[in-house]
Amino acid sequence: MMKNRLKVERAILNLTQEELAEKIGVSRQTINSIETNRFVPSTVLALKLSRLFGKSVNDFFELDDDDNKG
Repeated sequence: MMKNRLKVERAILNLTQEELAEKIGVSRQTINSIETNRFVPSTVLALKLSRLFGKSVNDFFELDDDDNKG
């Protein structure tokens, strides 16, 4: 499983899920699914988030230790 900090980073910029979704061209449900770890974003979506927040993809997403073994 992959952990993410999207909810924290979104809150820092005071963006709603809807506002963030509009900025990167996805639905609010997609943002919610990423934040609750039900959906792992594509590389393109991860890069859009990275660009929007001015941070590296690694600042948002990290693999659990179990996933690092393979």
